[in-house]
Amino acid sequence: MRVLTVRQPWAWAIIHGGKDVENRVRTLGPYRGPVAIHAGRGWSEHACQGWAMRTAVQSSELGYPADDSQTWAADSIERDDKRFVFGAVIGVVDLIGVHDSQDCYDADLRRLAELAREDHPAFQAIPDAGGGGLIGRVRRCSPWAMDEHHHLMLENPRPIEPIPATGRLGLWRPAAGVIDQMQGALA
Repeated sequence: MRVLTVRQPWAWAIIHGGKDVENRVRTLGPYRGPVAIHAGRGWSEHACQGWAMRTAVQSSELGYPADDSQTWAADSIERDDKRFVFGAVIGVVDLIGVHDSQDCYDADLRRLAELAREDHPAFQAIPDAGGGGLIGRVRRCSPWAMDEHHHLMLENPRPIEPIPATGRLGLWRPAAGVIDQMQGALA
């Protein structure tokens, strides 16, 4: 098993809020399998501004599923909210794949090409790199996915009682005692 340190409220969103993509500026290697999510000591103000995060928090407060499309976004997300734990492993997910954000666009462009002939005006409006045209309407793999990042595809979140631990960069191996605690919590 590996561990990934993630700042709050992103860590909470992975385990409780339906966040199925973790965005990283570089790939984390070939590992696929169970990954414990360690909530670091840091806080991301940027995360609090996103629609997906604010909707997940509001859904949680109302007792609805995180992906409930009828829930509105919370007005604010506060660091001192009791659901945000810091400096601890808070759950486990399965890392099922990693791809570059450009792959999201490429997949959608291939889908567009299948629907419209290459000489169709709509297809011709797609720029080669960035800019206007249809590129702004091309879907990413998840509402949580960001441009110009590697997308770590996550599924099957399993919350556990927080296990205090010190975080690290990248995918790291936990100490034997932490592994034992995680396995006990998941049993």
